[in-house]
Amino acid sequence: MTNRGQRASGRVAPGETRVRFHLALSSEAFLHYYRGTAGAVNVQAEDGRRIQLPASSLRPFVTHEGIRGWFEIAFDERNKLIELSRL
Repeated sequence: MTNRGQRASGRVAPGETRVRFHLALSSEAFLHYYRGTAGAVNVQAEDGRRIQLPASSLRPFVTHEGIRGWFEIAFDERNKLIELSRL
């Protein structure tokens, strides 16, 4: 689902796009990203588009079981990451 212009704080940000996706990545699989072997994670959004984001942006969400759950990413008109949050 895409929502242009509405920030989580309620403020409007022109040109901002938000996309939701589900991620299920084991802790062993994330080690490749953590060690720098792989720098980006590719996910499929709920609307079908493919999104690539820096693996480092997922570090706050890592548990001993890995990373699991629904997330929302916000990016600007240049596709620069603005915010990543767990839903």
